[in-house]
Amino acid sequence: MLLNIFAILVGFAFLIWSADLFVNGASAIAKNMDVSPLLIGLVIVGFGTSAPEMLVAVFASADGSPGLAIGNALGSNITNIALVLGVTTLLVPLHVHSGILKREMPILMGIMLVVLVMFIDGTLSRIDGIILAVGLVLVMSWLGKQALKESTDPLSDEYEEELPVIATPKASMMLIVGLLILLGSSKLLVWGATNIAIELGISDLIIGLTIVAIGTSLPELAATIMSAYKKEHDIALGNIIGSNIFNMLGVLAFPALIAPGALPEGVLERDLPWTIGLTLLLFILAYGFKSAGYLSRFKGAIFLSCFIVYEVVLYLSATAS
Repeated sequence: MLLNIFAILVGFAFLIWSADLFVNGASAIAKNMDVSPLLIGLVIVGFGTSAPEMLVAVFASADGSPGLAIGNALGSNITNIALVLGVTTLLVPLHVHSGILKREMPILMGIMLVVLVMFIDGTLSRIDGIILAVGLVLVMSWLGKQALKESTDPLSDEYEEELPVIATPKASMMLIVGLLILLGSSKLLVWGATNIAIELGISDLIIGLTIVAIGTSLPELAATIMSAYKKEHDIALGNIIGSNIFNMLGVLAFPALIAPGALPEGVLERDLPWTIGLTLLLFILAYGFKSAGYLSRFKGAIFLSCFIVYEVVLYLSATAS
């Protein structure tokens, strides 16, 4: 057990560090190629921050633990909204001005409804995986077009200030090293998490929803809080929305493509409704239907309370089984 815990801790540490290395390297290369800061932020950074979840999903599915991958996708979305956004807005209330984010929120809600239709039969098939993968390509293409069209969006200036200035050779090395360490740390994390699930006699789904989901959301927590303190409020919320879109389309696609089959018990009845409900709550509280969106400390407390309740529900589910 101690070895498995050590593997998880080391896996998380290197996963977080390598993801940051990977994203900074890719962003610097793109910046040196005169790519639009908004395009870098929406597509490259958005994809890169979900790379840990995607790689965990690949290894978990390949190792015969698709429940861990599914749990990581849904759990990460729940954690991003309820914990990350809850903690951030308790510390710094967020004002949302970006028109792109206001268009992303309904898209995220629509993706959640598509996933509900896929899950309703109790299975995750390769056809579902293909649909999700195609959806990811379409959304990335849409984000790219928005970035090229909306150069005056508030997000553009915020991203431009945050992009690293690194020479291309060094950035290329960072990108390669970051990717290699991402691969190794993801494999180590999945190994430790799967073994703990077996030793504790609980499902890999629960491990994915809790330990792995919270761990892989730590980069979003750090990035979102830092962005909020720097008054980059649109980036702070954009981190959450972008990550959740990539989780639903990119992360969920891997268990569907690699290890299709029946959904683990509890996903359809418990976890997906929570994910959809929190996404809807985010839309209602953050959209700003007649003006700029605003997330107050009170709204942050609501999100954080939801996270605590959900973790209690998971605990009771695990102990009951």
